[in-house]
Amino acid sequence: MILRQLHLGFRANVRWAEILGPVVFILFAVCLEGCTVGPDFHPSAPPAVTGLTKEPIPESIQASSTPGDAQRFVLGRDIPGEWWTLFHSEPLTALVEQSLKANPDLQTAQAALRVAMENVRGQQGLSFPIIGGGLTPLRSKDAAQLSPALASSALLYNLYQAQLNVSWTLDVFGGNRRQIESLRAQADSRRFELEATYLALTANVVSAAVQEASLRAQLAAAEDVIRLETDALEIVRHQNVSGQIAGAAVAAQEAALAQAQQTLPQLQKQLAQQRDLLTALAGRLPAEEIEQTFELSSLQLPAELPISLPSQLVEQRPDIRIAEENLHAASAQIGVATANRLPTITLMAEDGTVATKLSQLLQPGNGFWTIGANLTQSIFDAGTLRSRSRAAEAAYDQAASTYRSTVVSAFQNVADVLHALQYDADSLKAAMNSERAAARSLDITRRQLELGQAAYLSLLTAQQTYQQALMNRVQIQALRYADTAALFQALGGGWWNRSDIAASIGLRGQ
Repeated sequence: MILRQLHLGFRANVRWAEILGPVVFILFAVCLEGCTVGPDFHPSAPPAVTGLTKEPIPESIQASSTPGDAQRFVLGRDIPGEWWTLFHSEPLTALVEQSLKANPDLQTAQAALRVAMENVRGQQGLSFPIIGGGLTPLRSKDAAQLSPALASSALLYNLYQAQLNVSWTLDVFGGNRRQIESLRAQADSRRFELEATYLALTANVVSAAVQEASLRAQLAAAEDVIRLETDALEIVRHQNVSGQIAGAAVAAQEAALAQAQQTLPQLQKQLAQQRDLLTALAGRLPAEEIEQTFELSSLQLPAELPISLPSQLVEQRPDIRIAEENLHAASAQIGVATANRLPTITLMAEDGTVATKLSQLLQPGNGFWTIGANLTQSIFDAGTLRSRSRAAEAAYDQAASTYRSTVVSAFQNVADVLHALQYDADSLKAAMNSERAAARSLDITRRQLELGQAAYLSLLTAQQTYQQALMNRVQIQALRYADTAALFQALGGGWWNRSDIAASIGLRGQ
């Protein structure tokens, strides 16, 4: 009697072990969930420098005593999101807004960001169980020589089977979480690529508008020179008729006038091409040319120029943020490669019912279920997984070097623009003095020539000097506007003060 009770107790324990064994394994696997292999990413510290240039930045720069000519550097001043409005040009503001709405490059960057965000959401879905269901109706006939499939021994029958399948690959070592982290970093990189495209577009529109204004000023200067050359030609012709100078002087002046007139078609070609560029930036075809035109006199130099701290620059520059997110993605891929070398655990469950009549599917006794787990581990792969892990580490080193290079280039870019702005003002001051001196020299020489007190070659030299000085002044004046726009671009363009694009593509709160 005692032996029978022990035997029954042993069989009961075996049955409970059979039932609880898979459950205990599943609970153990779930408890392992939460472990994440691979390095945790930490953003790089900003460069340990206190200035953007070796020399101290001057408080202000000025090319003349004209009001509105001075520009003052303001350390730590924030940059407005719509920095181009600081030029106080309604046509420029209108053109930038048109370009932001219709430029295809910006739309491409927006679509790329949406793709990246959906990839993140798709990978996040793999963290949850996959549930599938199905209904399978069959009409079947078994061979008489074989065992019949049904308990009723019928050879010809209908069979209806409905079942629910659940599978869940546990992220025991965090491989999927690292993959999500990598994809999220890539999405952030696409976000900053969008901001970089936005900044490049606005800066290109401003620079192109300044270049158009410069070309119009150069055309006006060329026409002024042609008028002076034409007046001089009348003088030498009159003196030639009166016998004061030889015919060679007339021929030389005619050649000088022709040379001055030759500059017009080149400037007109450049202006036409510049109009085509502005039209393309606005997302239009050449036949749909923009309505806005630009003159240097309609643009106003921003009086205060922001100067970011070095620690702020690494946060503001989109290219640095892109490199940082690429480094983050590469760091997460090390965890992915490490997790791929460790066991994979998948939980499986199936519940269903089967009947020969559709109306009997839900009757008691027709149900079936299974529950189980699967553990897989690579035993021999000829070093494939190890090489992929090392490749991920090498990719991280590559991304780290790219990040450092990007930071160095960014700081160089800012320093170049700051130096350019300082020397632009000095160059413009010298060019304006040169233009005034050349104009006085030309005026004196013309009067002397009219009185017969100067040789024609002196007039020719004075005309060429004035023409060159006038063109230099116009070009350097335009360069101040262009380099001012380049400073706003080099400092990041104030994208952190904007929310229009982020809100339109669902980035708010991401």
